[in-house]
Amino acid sequence: MTDDIAAHLRLPAGPVDLTAIEADAAPGFDGGKAEGNDALAAMGAELADLQERLWAERTVGSERRVLLVLQGMDTSGKGGVLRHTIGLVDPQGVRITSFKAPTEEEKRHDFLWRIERALPEAGYIGVFDRSHYEDVLIARVRGFADDDEIERRYGAINAFEARLVDEGFSIIKCMLHISADEQKVRLAERLANPEKHWKYNPGDLDERAFWPAYREAYEVALERTSTQLAPWHVVPSDKKWFRNLAVGQLLLDTLRGLDLQWPIADFDVAAETERLAQEDPVQ
Repeated sequence: MTDDIAAHLRLPAGPVDLTAIEADAAPGFDGGKAEGNDALAAMGAELADLQERLWAERTVGSERRVLLVLQGMDTSGKGGVLRHTIGLVDPQGVRITSFKAPTEEEKRHDFLWRIERALPEAGYIGVFDRSHYEDVLIARVRGFADDDEIERRYGAINAFEARLVDEGFSIIKCMLHISADEQKVRLAERLANPEKHWKYNPGDLDERAFWPAYREAYEVALERTSTQLAPWHVVPSDKKWFRNLAVGQLLLDTLRGLDLQWPIADFDVAAETERLAQEDPVQ
């Protein structure tokens, strides 16, 4: 059973200590890799059905949509989640945005400007591969903004997400929690395999040198921006299969909670059925 996963991952209120959360665990799930992969595959049909209902509701004016925020250190598996978990649903109803370093134009606006422009429309599942949280993570670690500005941004993020919920968004925030040891293994695997060299960036090692500072930045950001409306989930990600399963379960729980319904026909179904039966074959 996977129904208990979300409860184990949701961050409780109060100070956050990521060193106390195992990155190699599978909380809320009793099986191993094979069972986990099977459980994820088994979600596919229901996820696809619920996504189609979400998409269909937009045709009758529903403003509901889902925003999945994926944050994590390099190699934590954001791309893996996109392939293995989001890949279970119809890509036509998914909008994926990968946020890189801000452009010169984006720097001329408030940090949330580019986020607003990437928000999914009604009926979509939107996925942020990195997000507005970069502006209180790397900005804090690398000193791209001063302390007062970082403090302002925590409040701005909470207000922004509360507004989105009021407008029909369901927000799922996942911090993909990987250990420093596992990151080293994954970086070594990329270097050892020519087919993975394209994934490797020498800058990854530069950022790795700031690991303690990033951990502290995450801990503060998680504590300050995990709210009742948009809580954080810390997803142990050393086990790739559990990471994918956990995000899948969070998405499934969210879609189930929307009680999505097929739109009721705004025409006479019986009359249209009769018309079709009496229609001459198209020549």
